[in-house]
Amino acid sequence: MALPLQAGTRYSVPLTHATAADLLADLERLLVGGKGFAAATVNLDHLVKLRQSEAFRRAYSGHSHVVADGNPIVWLSRLSGQPVTLVPGSELIEPLADMAARTGIPVGFFGATANSLESSSVELERRYPGLSVATRIAPPNGFDPSGEEADARIAEMARSPARLWLLALGAPKQEIFAVRAWQKLPDRGFLSIGAGLDFISGEQVRAPALIRALALEWAWRMASNPRRLAPRYARCAAALPGLASAAWKQRRMEERC
Repeated sequence: MALPLQAGTRYSVPLTHATAADLLADLERLLVGGKGFAAATVNLDHLVKLRQSEAFRRAYSGHSHVVADGNPIVWLSRLSGQPVTLVPGSELIEPLADMAARTGIPVGFFGATANSLESSSVELERRYPGLSVATRIAPPNGFDPSGEEADARIAEMARSPARLWLLALGAPKQEIFAVRAWQKLPDRGFLSIGAGLDFISGEQVRAPALIRALALEWAWRMASNPRRLAPRYARCAAALPGLASAAWKQRRMEERC
């Protein structure tokens, strides 16, 4: 399905895979075959940011894989008549680590902090014997995913044996950087995972499973940092009615065809 950013616009985000299993199988096929990808997990905050940023829209249009990260995206897909399942980026890390250990594909971490990258790599290598985290790169604060610093980091990636890169920069930096890196290194895979490595290292604490099952992870996160997150979630809430209306119209149009 194609998620509309807002009713009456030509901007949309196509979801390429309906389930985590489909996505993971395709990423493994590409990496084992010596090919790369840029994979993103879209959430409601991304849809709001996409309205405002042409660079972000260009980045998303350049991704080979996009899946639903966030219950509102799943709800919108159901409303449109093209249901998909929830595929959080942070929950792709361990299956990909298992795949990389099994196939002998070296992994690289990019983003977060040096301490988080080191701790998460040690933990994942412990959990998945045979996994090799070949390179860890923590760019400085203020990293520009479109500037000269980005090119220097991509050149560093090119010298690394790592073929699967997990990007922990946050949106929109990680998605913009993923496409830029994949264009220059087409045999490498780039997956944006947000705070996923921080969850593994313990730098951040993810909502308990029950909270996630009740679709209340957003409330858990907002309670931890209301000053920063309350305005973000208010913008998301304000966008939801228009997105729901557009999804319903999409369903009605397809039913008439």
